[in-house]
Parts: sequence; structure tokens; C-alpha cells
Amino acid sequence: MLTLHHLNNSRSHRILWLLEELGLEYDLALYQRDPKTMLAPPELKNVHPLGKAPVLTDGELTVAESGAIIEYLLDRHDDGTLRPAPSTPERVPYLTFMHFAEGSAMPPLLLKLYFSRMGEAAAAVLPRIDGQIAEILTFLDGELENRDFFAGDDFTAADIQMSFPLEAAVARGGLDHRFQNLTGFLQRIHARPAYQRAVKRGGAVTLGR
Repeated sequence: MLTLHHLNNSRSHRILWLLEELGLEYDLALYQRDPKTMLAPPELKNVHPLGKAPVLTDGELTVAESGAIIEYLLDRHDDGTLRPAPSTPERVPYLTFMHFAEGSAMPPLLLKLYFSRMGEAAAAVLPRIDGQIAEILTFLDGELENRDFFAGDDFTAADIQMSFPLEAAVARGGLDHRFQNLTGFLQRIHARPAYQRAVKRGGAVTLGR
């Protein structure tokens, strides 16, 4: 039996959503952030030494890292719907945005979160971070100018992977009505039945500033 170790308001929402998209049976182990520190509880270190989510266990096997978990589940349970075949034109954008989410989109958003807590000490660097975030959002908005999803006209796991940085950008990165293609994308994924089932079971993604 698959077990997802799920931390509220974290990247593990993506895996919960994917499990629902695939229609898999799974157990859900819920963990709550400390309300003062916003850190994961120490119990997560019993599952993985770093004590972070998501972590997926499948029998004796433990898989960490969102992208690795997604690929693991797709290898075993996808019928080709959520991952374009290697010979298709959608494959390259699929691979691009599977890696873009954590490789390019998340770092400046995390920097914004941490530096924003430093007050005047961060005044000199925050404008540069905001500029990087705006550049990324402009690029992503342009990518969706003529298509509904990041790999093409069809929904894929790359859209699941991209969802978290975009949710974070709404909370603290300036993603608003100026980026109509991105806001439209978020509306489309929020309307998916599997997304709504994931929210019902594991809670909504409500990232603070």
C-alpha cells in the first residue's frame, strides 16, 4: 500500500493531487506545521532523515523529492495520459517545466520569503529578488499565451509540478491580474475534480506572505 506523508501547506499537496488524478488507493499520514516556527514536526524525521515532505512509502521503499515521487508513480501507474511520450513534441516542454518548477521558479520565491523577514537589513536585495520573480512570471505567462497547459493543450504532471511555485507567487511573488494567462491556469487546475478531492482530503494550499 502506498502511504503519502503529507505536511500541510507544502509541496506534498502536489503528490496528493497526483494520487487522486491517477485514481490510486493510498493511506495519508498527516503532519501539521508548528504554528510559531512554521517548521515540520520532528516526527517526519522518523520517515526520512531530513524531516521534510513529501515522502512516499511503498512497502519497504521510501521515495523523497516531489519530482522523483512523480516519476516513480508515473512509471508504475500512468497509462500515458499524464506524461507525453518521448517521440512527441510535447515531451521537451514537459521535461522543461518538470525541472523549471524547483530549479528556476522556487529559489527566488524562497529568497523573497526569507529576506522579507529581515526588515531593513534586506532593503537593498529585495528589489533584485522581486525583479527576478517578475521576469520569471512574465516568461511563464508568455508560455501560456497560446496553450492551456505547460506542455501543450493537454494537462500533464508538469502542470502539477508547476502548481506550487505559482501558488507561492500568488501569496508573496506578485502573481495577480497582470498575468492573466497564469491566473487562468490556476483557475483551470483548481476546477479539476482530482484537485478538489486532494484539498478535501489533505487541506487547501494557503501560503502566507
